[in-house]
Amino acid sequence: MNNSPIPTAVLSTVSSDSHTWNLIFLELLLAETGYQVHNLGACVPDELLVRTCSEQRPALLVISSVNGHGAIDGERMIRRLRITPGLATLPAVIGGKLGIGGAEGAPVRRSRLLSAGFDGVFEGDSLPEFQRFARTVRDTPARELVASYGTSR
Repeated sequence: MNNSPIPTAVLSTVSSDSHTWNLIFLELLLAETGYQVHNLGACVPDELLVRTCSEQRPALLVISSVNGHGAIDGERMIRRLRITPGLATLPAVIGGKLGIGGAEGAPVRRSRLLSAGFDGVFEGDSLPEFQRFARTVRDTPARELVASYGTSR
């Protein structure tokens, strides 16, 4: 039996997104996957997100957006997070409806978001892939995650 503490996931949307149903769904999914979830809610300012991650030191950061502006806001937000001491290697993912250009714009959005500092970008029918990623983070010791994710930036 594993007696290790339950890992924490910080869940948020971007500053321009007022939707919450996606956050409720993901909170339940992450809890089912074995995380304690700190759901920051809608319209979260970048500063609050960075401060929360600095204080809580979660195992995973999940950003969900459905308003079509997630790629723009997410790119700005992750750059701020990555320059914050102690958060450069925090596993961070973004997903949902990240742009208004449809599926044809997805490869460009994905590339930009990964280059900016996200470890995963999940659009379209990518829920199983997201769940695999979340389980991998949950089951991997922190020092191994630093080694694998820290080298990609």
